[in-house]
Amino acid sequence: MQNAAAARARFLADAVATASPAKLLTMLYDRLVLDLSRAERAQAAGDRSTANAQLIHAQDVVSELQRSLEASGGTWAGAPGLLGLYAFLSSELVEANITGDAARTASCRGLVEPLRDAWHEAARTAGAPAAVPGATASLAQGAAARSAAAGLAATGAVPAVGIPTQRSGALFVSA
Repeated sequence: MQNAAAARARFLADAVATASPAKLLTMLYDRLVLDLSRAERAQAAGDRSTANAQLIHAQDVVSELQRSLEASGGTWAGAPGLLGLYAFLSSELVEANITGDAARTASCRGLVEPLRDAWHEAARTAGAPAAVPGATASLAQGAAARSAAAGLAATGAVPAVGIPTQRSGALFVSA
């Protein structure tokens, strides 16, 4: 069993090391949604230990997203809004963990999923690192965020910001 775990860890490390910046960003968002889904299920089942581990990992992912956006120099006009969202998510994740509130965790997931979808669409359409200015303004409307991403990608106006800085793979390993 240890060989399978080592092989999986090696595969993951290689995938992270060779991923494009856009792929790393979408991988982080995918992992964040996975962490939130797992935490929500654990909270609903009364499994505080698992929920805690998943929420702490989700906080680590949000911190990496925040650091990567800050590292871009904040030149993108949408950066302050996205940084504000990341700060809000961090605070909500801490509160969800302290209180064991599955509804609060679900609310965070509801904010993140449209962004994840928008980043995937922008990366797929532009084939480049993609930031989605329309996503922060329309969190409640995932379709609007995806539409904005597609529009930006179609015009070539997708700025290259928010590139993840961590390539160790630690954020992608199951918590």
